[in-house]
Amino acid sequence: MSPIRMGRATVKAVSAAELGSRTTELSMALVSGADELDPSGVAAARRVVDKAVERSGMGGDHTVVALAGATGSGKSSLFNALVGADVATIGARRPTTSRPTAGLWGESDATELLDWLGVADRHVVDTEAPGAPSSAASAASAASAAAAAASAVQVAGSLDGLVLLDLPDFDSRELEHRREAERVLELVDVFVWVTDPQKYADARLHDEFVSLLSQHDAVTLAVLNQADRLQGDAVKTLTQDLSKLLVADGVADAKVLATSTVSGQGIPELKQRLANAVAGHAASRQRLKADIIGAAARLRPGVGDTEVEVGRVPRDELDASLARAAGVPIVLDAVARDYRREAFAHTGWLFARWTKGFAADPLRRLRLDRTGGRPPIHVEIDGADVRALLGRSSIPAPTVSTVSAVDLATRGFVREASQGLPVPWAQAAEDAVDPGEGNLTDSLDRAVIGTSLRARRPVWWFAVNVLQWVLGLLALVGLIWYAVLWAFALLQLPRPETPSVGIVPLPLVLVVVGVLVGIGLGALSRWWARVGASHRRTVVEQRLTESVATVADEHILIPVDEVLVRHRETREHLEAAAG
Repeated sequence: MSPIRMGRATVKAVSAAELGSRTTELSMALVSGADELDPSGVAAARRVVDKAVERSGMGGDHTVVALAGATGSGKSSLFNALVGADVATIGARRPTTSRPTAGLWGESDATELLDWLGVADRHVVDTEAPGAPSSAASAASAASAAAAAASAVQVAGSLDGLVLLDLPDFDSRELEHRREAERVLELVDVFVWVTDPQKYADARLHDEFVSLLSQHDAVTLAVLNQADRLQGDAVKTLTQDLSKLLVADGVADAKVLATSTVSGQGIPELKQRLANAVAGHAASRQRLKADIIGAAARLRPGVGDTEVEVGRVPRDELDASLARAAGVPIVLDAVARDYRREAFAHTGWLFARWTKGFAADPLRRLRLDRTGGRPPIHVEIDGADVRALLGRSSIPAPTVSTVSAVDLATRGFVREASQGLPVPWAQAAEDAVDPGEGNLTDSLDRAVIGTSLRARRPVWWFAVNVLQWVLGLLALVGLIWYAVLWAFALLQLPRPETPSVGIVPLPLVLVVVGVLVGIGLGALSRWWARVGASHRRTVVEQRLTESVATVADEHILIPVDEVLVRHRETREHLEAAAG
């Protein structure tokens, strides 16, 4: 039920703290989600925020009530009856009211407020002699005098602080008049819709004004004016019909007051209701609160009800596609070959290690060795060295199919992460993600370069290396021994006695043991190096997976999560603003 009714009921109090909190929440929602929300709704919400800030910053406790209605509804006559003077011009030619006129009750200065409202015509009501007719009113007819006398009835409550506006007709033939009425209606605190028996069901009144402002039912009053033209039960019938129309417009439990400026019917009751609205000086904050709630409700469909947690979205396919684009399989193969190559250099047969120089360093070929340092500036460098100077690897560029796989995986991830969001938010999440070229490719390459691809040399390499050196020395001693014996024979010198192991000469034992055992140990070490290479590949794969995942976080997950965070903040701010 509208609280503007007979008795001592007043407009429900809205504290300044509550209004400030709702205004802040709506403003924060615009900060976080303006780009994705409905542009027209955002523009309207910004006007509401600006209005709330400006109105709250004005001094004085005033309640602005607007008499709004169609041409010929008798707004100006009703305004004069309430003011008690012929302030508003009443004429036979239409449109009559071209600009707002204000009636002021009380001694509080309302200059700042009226300047903000853009109302230049102002009349201060003489509260000491309420309803006293002016010189123009003294020449009025007996019926007008009766209306003035009725308006002089004392009401339960003071009208001090009331600013009553007579607006131009909102259906005026003059476009400027209609726009002026619409402009002021956005700023006032209480709406008094004035209609007459002929136009109370006018579509423009209900569709373009009452229904659009239906959320302001706490500061809305309907007046069926010119009731003196009706006879019998017609007044009751039309007021009930108008009440039903207002309910259909969205005004909860609408109440209609029948008035007549000729007979004075309903004028005291209307004054009483205005006094109820002025009591507590809460109507302005109630109107602003309703505006904020309306603006938030209009924007609310632009956000979803929940958000997906990015950290819980499956990302295996995304990480795998990025790993392929970064060349991780190529790098892992190079790591395994590098491990076997280094293992051979440390554990292979001593006299076969020189062949290592014929095998290219797999990591150096990819510019991943990080051991050679940068060449001097004055030295001529080739294309591969340029990559090294720029901190780039020589990993082959991803193929078209690999890039397409990254794009598909990225789109699939974003689609899962933005599930349930309105289209603008889902599009914002997609736009926030790196498209798979440029920065993402460079970041993947730098991630691979920055990942350690080697580890400590295994202890068994050292042990086998020592043993190989011992076996090599044994074989070398045996060969030298035979060379000495050959030299003695060549010079026909007496041969020294050669020790033997059983029937086998010791030099032969040394050569056989050094060569055969060394070759066998090298073969065994090569087999064991394959096992170690597989383990090293697994370790490096984990490191590269973490590095690629970090790049995915930076270029995909974090940007998408930022959009979702903005969406959540916008939703929470709108819900808080709407209460």
